[in-house]
Amino acid sequence: MNLDLNDKMALVCGASQGLGLACATELALLGANVVIASRSDDKLRSVVRQLDTSKGQKHQFLVLDLSMPELVKEVVQSFMGKGNQIHILVNNAGGPPSGPLIDTDAAEIEKAFRTHVISSHLLAQLLVPGMKKGGFGRIINVLSTSVKQPINGLGISNLVRAAVANWAKTLANEIADSGITVNNVLPGFTNTDRLNYLFAKQASDQGLTKDDILERTIASIPAKRVGEPSEFGAAVAFLCSPAAAYINGINLPVDGGRTGGL
Repeated sequence: MNLDLNDKMALVCGASQGLGLACATELALLGANVVIASRSDDKLRSVVRQLDTSKGQKHQFLVLDLSMPELVKEVVQSFMGKGNQIHILVNNAGGPPSGPLIDTDAAEIEKAFRTHVISSHLLAQLLVPGMKKGGFGRIINVLSTSVKQPINGLGISNLVRAAVANWAKTLANEIADSGITVNNVLPGFTNTDRLNYLFAKQASDQGLTKDDILERTIASIPAKRVGEPSEFGAAVAFLCSPAAAYINGINLPVDGGRTGGL
């Protein structure tokens, strides 16, 4: 199986922690030169030093705020203007605020669309021409199992994740003949700060403890545990590899079997 990403460069958004960091870590282990991006300069400096360099990779970082798409475009254009070629794009951003959709301020919905939809689109427009020229490209969108089955209490997330999923499927069909694949990977309950935040909020809203919420959640997962970020990162890294060249336009749950639909 060809998992070799030597001489490939990957841009991983939201990579200073959580699922983004897990993706960057696994891509580096396969030999990719990784460019990690997030809003935190200090975190990025620390993370970039942790990534594997055993295959001679040179990792870098970019400070990006995905809620400001035009600035994202400017920073990435400047990076590419220095002769850098990006072969792999991992679109990943922190989840929007939780809560019922009916109670959500329209400004929060607009911000979520900028962060998740518009920035992903602008990055693809910037990077796809180079991918086409090189005959190799991978675009991975880190979404949510809500793409298949909306999650109660995550109104904005349900809305924008579905929008990205449909954008991705459309794009996958348009550029597949150029050696580029576009896929969505859908994390279930995974051991991250985001999950801890959601559990704490649920516990507070329902008058329960976080352990109560965790126990109830685990009972709903066929694997009877939450996932680890490294397991999610491994799935993403595989889809970025040459071995996955004929996998295109899919929504892949990494959720221990919890999602009810096929």
